[in-house]
Parts: sequence; C-alpha cells; structure tokens
Amino acid sequence: MRLCVNYPVTAGRLVLRTALDWERDVEPVSTSPTQAWFEIDVAPPALELKPVLRDGGQTHWAKGPNSVLTPWERDRGLWPFFFEPPHGRVSDLLQVQHDGVTRAVRVYHPPGYDENPLRAFPVLYMQDGKNLFFPEEAFAGSEWRVDETMDRLDQMNAIRKCVVVGISPADRMRDYTRAGYDAYGRFVVDRLKPLVDRHLRTRPEPASTVVMGSSLGGVAAMHLGWTWPHVFGRVAALSATFGHFDDLFDRVARHPKPELLVYLDSGWPKDNFEVTNAMRDLLLHRGFRLGVDLMQFSVPEGRHAEEAWAARLHLPFQFFFGRAWLAQRGDV
Repeated sequence: MRLCVNYPVTAGRLVLRTALDWERDVEPVSTSPTQAWFEIDVAPPALELKPVLRDGGQTHWAKGPNSVLTPWERDRGLWPFFFEPPHGRVSDLLQVQHDGVTRAVRVYHPPGYDENPLRAFPVLYMQDGKNLFFPEEAFAGSEWRVDETMDRLDQMNAIRKCVVVGISPADRMRDYTRAGYDAYGRFVVDRLKPLVDRHLRTRPEPASTVVMGSSLGGVAAMHLGWTWPHVFGRVAALSATFGHFDDLFDRVARHPKPELLVYLDSGWPKDNFEVTNAMRDLLLHRGFRLGVDLMQFSVPEGRHAEEAWAARLHLPFQFFFGRAWLAQRGDV
C-alpha cells in the first residue's frame, strides 16, 4: 500500500512508526516540502501506525489516535498535526446579516485545522445553533454535544473530520416553516455558504455539504436539501415535524428525484414517529433505496428532546462521514 503523509515541513523530516516496532523509523520512499510517500506492507487484520516529525534531536509524535490500515484498503492519505491539542475548537459567536436579518453562527474547527493547512474539509450546516455546543446557551441547559461527539468519533477513527456550522434562527417558526423557509434557505445558500467557503478550507461540492436539523429544524434541513440539491448533497432530519406548516410531502411526491443522501430518525411513540415513517415510505416510492441513499432509524422510547438527539447524533455523523461508508462509496 502507498501512504501519503501531508504536512508542511519547515524543519526536520517525516517518518513513520508502526506497531511492528514502535522504536524504529520507517523512512519515506520520496518526499517534497509538503508530502512524504511511504510503501507499507500491511498483513491481516490491520496495522497501527503514527507519523513522526524528527527535528534534530526532537521526536514529535502526531497527536490524536493511531492510524489503522487494513490490507484491503486503497492507497491512503494522512494529514497529521504535532503541536495542537487533539480536540476541535468552537469559534466565538459570529453575527451574519442578509436581507436585513441577522443570525448568529458558531463554527466547529476539527482537530489540527490550524496547524496543517493542507487539508480541506466537508461542511455540516446544523440548525438550532444555540443548542449544539454550550449548555449555557442551550434550551433548558441541554446541548447536543456536537464538538464532543465529533472529537470522540475522530479518536475512534470512525469518521472523516469535518467543519460544523451551527446556525441560530432569527425567528424559529418563521425560518423553519413554509412561512419563511425560502428566505432562510436563501440566507444559507446565497450568504452563509459563500462566506464559509471563502474564509475556511472547505470541500464545497454537494457530496461534501450536509444540512441537518431536528424537529422543525429537520423540516428546514429537508427543505434546503430538496430545494437546493446542487448545494446540499446530504440531508439529516431527526424527529422532523413533517406536514406541520410545510409542503414537503407534496413536493417530494411531485418534484424530480434529486441526487441526495437522506438520513431520517424518530423516537417511539411520541416523537413524530408516524410522519417520519410516512416520509420514509414516500422516499422509497420515489426511488430512494434503504442502505444506499436513504437511512432510517426508529428509537424505542426516544424522546423529543435535546439529550435524545445528542445521544444518537453519532448515527448520522457516521452515515455521512464514516470511514467504512465512504470507503464503500470510493470517497476515502
């Protein structure tokens, strides 16, 4: 297997250490100022390894979990970092204006974002931004723990790192229902996403752009994906209030099937269970395939609450960013 380690080396050199002998350097077969290429023999079932920066007498091990390679993978790339903390960071509150309306935004930057400028990231746009990161901002003090979940899945080598943009609505009932979700969508598509793509290192294509929300926020997410599939290629709607001040059932039934991956879930018995199942069946009728471009879960005793969505947030994250899923689709 060929392995490319991407890092802007200003002093020293990149080598590998592996579980075959953690004390022995594995030298690259070729190098440039930003890349080191290695040829690795990987015996079943897997091989753990870590990039190391050798700088004079100093040995700096890459932060974060060991990388794990299997013999059946394609060639791999790694984007290590050596000096930043092994967890992401959340930005200060940003105020973004569009058409006379101001909405608050926070951004989660994944581990190593600042140190290693060679990597571009998928972007996840999430509704109800005040509920995502900090309990002091969240409804009833209960947050989704988005940053903690992202960091934990990264430590597990379970997902590809991504940027998360949390958007707080100006008026939730207006922004997330038919009364105003067209204007809200234009804010995200015409104002916010261009800002994000201009100022952050992103992968702007639809296949790397996800929109997600719960309850009314799930309706808004589905509206954005169905209306602008050339912008958002992946949609997650958790406990969505489909049919409540929206026209999504009618539009999904009539409009041409877009190129989307869709994740749906709901709790049972009182968490929009019936309407979520109805949307699942409609999507199947329109040509979506379970396990291919549609994933749906029903959660026994699942509650309509922030802590319930936080507990199962890892499921849509792994569906959209999971290494096994991306490998199956040829995206790793």
